[in-house]
Amino acid sequence: MKKLIFAAAMLASFGASAETSLNAALTSDYRYRGISQTRLQPALQGGVDYVDSQSGLYAGAWASTIKWTRDAGGGGSVELDVYGGKRGQVSADVSYDVGVLTYVYANNGLKHVAGFANADTTEIYAQLGYGPATLKYSHALTNLFGFVDSKNSGYLDLSANLDAGSGYTINLHAGRQKIRSNRASDYTDWKVGVTKDLGVASLQLAAVGTNASKVAYASPANGKFTGRTAFQLTLSKTF
Repeated sequence: MKKLIFAAAMLASFGASAETSLNAALTSDYRYRGISQTRLQPALQGGVDYVDSQSGLYAGAWASTIKWTRDAGGGGSVELDVYGGKRGQVSADVSYDVGVLTYVYANNGLKHVAGFANADTTEIYAQLGYGPATLKYSHALTNLFGFVDSKNSGYLDLSANLDAGSGYTINLHAGRQKIRSNRASDYTDWKVGVTKDLGVASLQLAAVGTNASKVAYASPANGKFTGRTAFQLTLSKTF
């Protein structure tokens, strides 16, 4: 309920310049911060965004099918992200983006599973952009994705999307996840990909991987390492 109130408050602040867009995607493996959320299997995804071009305020919601909460002994099969913030320009070349994001895992029940906390997570974030590159830091205000005593964990993200011409974009990313009170679960992740604008949709092929612990990030369902290096194929469309 608190998440819905937050989203409604953001929408109420928008003026006549607000625009709405929808997005949908099918991916061969939902990777978040390099870790598979779907046990290395495909996922369906989609969302809606509201942006006020005059004020820079925005709000949105995005959802994906997942497997990890059920695999860990809890329940649920969907992740819902609710977010809002403000973006703008510091100067002609430097942009900023600040906001709050809550990850909702309905009926995850992990707080009743030994060794886990509630999967629901809220983070605040701040990002600076320069040209095609962005540097973003996210800070957890709650326990992070089911890790016990992990409030104040942080994630640093350096990314760039380089226009290669003819509808191609090179996608580069490196990130560092620090999990408070659980240093064995800290890791670095990376991604190198290329996106092709097909006109009616976009197709991305990427190599993703991590140096995460193969013990800490082994799937409870089958023991497979969910942070392993692999190719990921994603077909997406924005309406």
